Amino acid sequence: MSVKIFSGSNSEYLAEKIAQAYGKPLGSVSLQRFSDGEISPSYNESVRGSDVFIIQSTMPPAENILELLLMVDAAKRASVNSVTVVIPYFGYARQDRKDKPRVAIAAKLIANVLLAAGANRIMTMDLHADQIQGFFDIPVDHMDGSAVFVPYLKSLNLNNIIFASPDVGGVKRARAYAKFFSAEMVVCDKHRERANQVTSMQLIGNVEGRDVILVDDLIDTGGTICKASKLLMDKGATSVRAICTHPVLSGKANENIDNSVLEELVVADTIPLNQSSDKIKVLTVSLLFAKAIRKIHDNESISSLFLGF
Repeated sequence: MSVKIFSGSNSEYLAEKIAQAYGKPLGSVSLQRFSDGEISPSYNESVRGSDVFIIQSTMPPAENILELLLMVDAAKRASVNSVTVVIPYFGYARQDRKDKPRVAIAAKLIANVLLAAGANRIMTMDLHADQIQGFFDIPVDHMDGSAVFVPYLKSLNLNNIIFASPDVGGVKRARAYAKFFSAEMVVCDKHRERANQVTSMQLIGNVEGRDVILVDDLIDTGGTICKASKLLMDKGATSVRAICTHPVLSGKANENIDNSVLEELVVADTIPLNQSSDKIKVLTVSLLFAKAIRKIHDNESISSLFLGF
């Protein structure tokens, strides 16, 4: 069975690099729009009997999700052998539980509709919480951004490195990096009164004279990371860098980063950058996804793509 790789309209920049790394041209898809904005995707080539991989991050606007669902449905109705949905950035993952009364669990809803559309497998990267994998009743390949971040961190040759989590929820992620580098870790304990607004933050641990690496799954407005970096420098850190897989970068993120004490912000290309800054360095995950696609098609284990975290 042949492999065919397609892309939604907002992830073509990454899908082209993945297809090139895999060694196949990106498949051709047309996206028709009616006068009222209704979208209708269609494949411009036969996919019958193929293992189809559809690449689309589900960042806002929500139209990205609808386009992805329609592409899955179109593929299933065209008699494909299987559909693997490649979601480098799984949007709405922050809404993974009821943290107050009368709210939706959006991550579970997105999982349900992907399954209803006909997806056979999900491939994603650095979910906001690992347990979101359990929202799916189909296989989930949860790729780890550390595969691209760790080699870069090693290239910096920092002698006095320490890892930090910008909040209590990210401790597991930061601890994994600390363990890999045989380093220590600290935690910035934050308090929020509402989304995207940190009211207070305290440091748990000692960073005096250390080169600090803040670790997070995504950066939105940059408020948390920038506040944490200032706190770390105020506590005696020599330098502060941040690695965040998904560069959501909304609102005043660019201004916040430029005005922060961050040495640099290292991100992956799971989302196209809508803001630029001299402090932002982008690492590509295209080769990692290409290798995963090949191994899945060949029914091989993908564990070799992980760094033992």
